Amino acid sequence: MNAEAPVEPGRIVLLTASHRVAPGLLSWPAWRTLHAADRVLCADAEHPQLPYLREAGVGVEIAAPTAQELVDGCAGGRTAVVLAAGEGDQALTDGLARMAGSGRVQMPDLELLPGSYDLPGARLLDLVQVMDRIRRECPWSSQQTHKGLAKYGIEEAYELVEAIEDGDRDELREELGDVLLQVVFHARIAQEASGEEGDEPFSIDDVAGTIVDKLIHRHPHVFGDARAETPEDVKAHWLRTKAIEKQRDSVTDGVPLGQPGLALAAKLAGRVRTAGLDVELPAREDGDRAVGYELLAMAVRAEAEGHDPEAALRAAARAYRDAIRAAEATARD
Repeated sequence: MNAEAPVEPGRIVLLTASHRVAPGLLSWPAWRTLHAADRVLCADAEHPQLPYLREAGVGVEIAAPTAQELVDGCAGGRTAVVLAAGEGDQALTDGLARMAGSGRVQMPDLELLPGSYDLPGARLLDLVQVMDRIRRECPWSSQQTHKGLAKYGIEEAYELVEAIEDGDRDELREELGDVLLQVVFHARIAQEASGEEGDEPFSIDDVAGTIVDKLIHRHPHVFGDARAETPEDVKAHWLRTKAIEKQRDSVTDGVPLGQPGLALAAKLAGRVRTAGLDVELPAREDGDRAVGYELLAMAVRAEAEGHDPEAALRAAARAYRDAIRAAEATARD
């Protein structure tokens, strides 16, 4: 009497897809597996991939089988594809893991098949969605305006600079996120403009599109036929293109007067030097304002020598802070 042939256990494929990629944009291995499968199952009747699978002729059962039911359904060499929900199917995967770990069940081949992958920058889409919900549902965020948020933009920029100067990579990553949040927050507010009084709405996509166009236009040596062999060549390209774009009446146009004094003085000095102008420094005044003219002269000299006077003063101030703390520690001892 012949022994009964063992039953082939089949195959279970857990198909995942990134919610950050447009539905229907699946990899070729994913489409091939879907078309060849004996069953395709999905527990979520609203899964965004379903209309595209049906349009492609892939029949999908809306079902949430247990691990045992899925294993039994694959007996005889059948292939079942489970389209994972956005939150995953933990109950199913835990059940399959327990069955496989028991050693008492002849398990089907288990395969995790990514149907799509996140592209670089995909998490930015999450940030936009989170910001959109916060703007709609948070009592504080929903009331904010561009003017009301302005001070936070300044604070976050300074905290970013501090992280850079400290050389703290973890802090740098966090502070970059805080600066990015300010950009997304302002863009989200700008979406709500009514168009009245000249305030036309724009979105984060408009912001990104503007800077992309600007970068391409100002890098003809990368995206065009221009040549730039040195950083100096690149800077010259940038300045020429910027001058054509802005059509400014003065080299001082576009210099924000609200920045710190040393940085402002150095910026103006740099504009003067780049333009080849011969501008005498203002005459020193008597009284309390005299120190301002002395600082101006020092900032101009520092810029001419290739130094950032604002950063230099911050570094000196940090050394002073350390000296203060050392003196305090000595006094306590």
